[in-house]
Amino acid sequence: MGKGYTIFATAFLAIGGFLFGYDSGIITSTISQPYFKEYFSTPSSTVTGGIVSAFQGGAILGTIWNMLFADKIGRKYTVLWGSVVSCIGCALQAGAVNMAMLIIGRFIAGAAVGMLTSTIPMYAAELSPAEHRGSLSGLLQWFLSWGFLVAQWLGYGASFVNNHFQWRFPLAFQCVPGIILIAGIWFLTESPRWLMEKDRYDEARSVLQKLRSNGANDEQIDLEFREIRDVIAAERAAGNTSWKKILTKPSWRKRLILGCGVQAFGPLSGINVINYYGPQIYKILDIQNQTALMIIGISGALSIVYCTIGLLLLDRFGRIKPLIISAAGLAAALVVNAAQAQHLDPTNRAQARSMVAMNFVFSLFYTPLGIISWVYPAEIFPVEVRALGNAITTFTNWAINLIFAQFSPTALDNIGFRYFYVFFVFNIIAVISYALFYPETKGKTLEQMDELFGDQLVPHAMQDSEGARIAVEKDPAIVQHIENRRGSTA
Repeated sequence: MGKGYTIFATAFLAIGGFLFGYDSGIITSTISQPYFKEYFSTPSSTVTGGIVSAFQGGAILGTIWNMLFADKIGRKYTVLWGSVVSCIGCALQAGAVNMAMLIIGRFIAGAAVGMLTSTIPMYAAELSPAEHRGSLSGLLQWFLSWGFLVAQWLGYGASFVNNHFQWRFPLAFQCVPGIILIAGIWFLTESPRWLMEKDRYDEARSVLQKLRSNGANDEQIDLEFREIRDVIAAERAAGNTSWKKILTKPSWRKRLILGCGVQAFGPLSGINVINYYGPQIYKILDIQNQTALMIIGISGALSIVYCTIGLLLLDRFGRIKPLIISAAGLAAALVVNAAQAQHLDPTNRAQARSMVAMNFVFSLFYTPLGIISWVYPAEIFPVEVRALGNAITTFTNWAINLIFAQFSPTALDNIGFRYFYVFFVFNIIAVISYALFYPETKGKTLEQMDELFGDQLVPHAMQDSEGARIAVEKDPAIVQHIENRRGSTA
């Protein structure tokens, strides 16, 4: 068990990232396929935007569901229900007989992805040791990249099929990761921190033993158990148990703003416009659909390499410096292409290749942001509001996604590459924000995040075992809260 089980559990959960990446990526090729256009009578840019944005609209609903229910049913069962909903939505898309059925299927599948993306990074973070939390919870982005890659190449391969299998099979394949998650979720443990927050102390200790048995001795496991228990008890003794505290307590509100910010800067970087509407962008450069799909597939393959390197380095270099470099590189790649487009000559193939290359550079620099936008919000919230906080930050991501998914086709039709100036500005704002406002979280346990935000109530057992013991024993309110918990080992 131990480390091997932790890696297995977090990697298995990240299959939800594959589901997200594939579901998002497959629509790029689907809406550009000739037989899809024939079957649905060549949808307009507005309808195309509706097909794409229905997914984001559903994801918003999924995050709202998580705000209301995820903390009640736990991390494990939220993933289960998200996977079931995904299979229903994807089956409707594959069997769509009209545009309304397709859009409803996209909406339902989006709701599932909203549930999963606001749960899986948090779930993985709660299972992982502090020294490897970034890479393990960041596996969501790695699997997401694989999902995009499979979608891109499957879409490219399907373009050579001369019947409606060309678009129905790729949509049907969306069900596969959902089925895998449904079948395998039963073999995972629940989060020890969620169990502790629900006063299931014995189960929480058992799970910690299972997760840490190879990499930590009994004393270290006991210290981690005490640290989690003491911080929860101290928050309760201080009255920090209401969901309203995430808005009314300044330090928690700051965490929420920073989490929403890093999630917002993901879609504001311009990544989804390039991912969703790649063929339309390359059409401006007079690149044919099949060639455009092949270019997107190559870019997807490179993204796997970038993401692998990014995960290996994340827990060494931290979160904030890579975010700053990422946003600066994204801004540079976008402004170069927007400037080249001012003198666009579709017959100049060298210029077209240069602009395609800039999109590859953009993909490279997006990698740190892509990973950390899931990791950072998942690790900064206290356990009492972690599910709520992650749902709100993910809601922010999907709400912005929805706006750009709906209006980007029209913007590209009307102003072409000049649209990239919008995202250039947002990336510059991101650079400034990361540098000025975001504290580094590398190496801290989830409980030790309160040090960074100035609301620490008790010493942390993994940093100061004796100090933590004395502080708890001297505070009758904390002792009472611990003793009142069923199964307490205090």
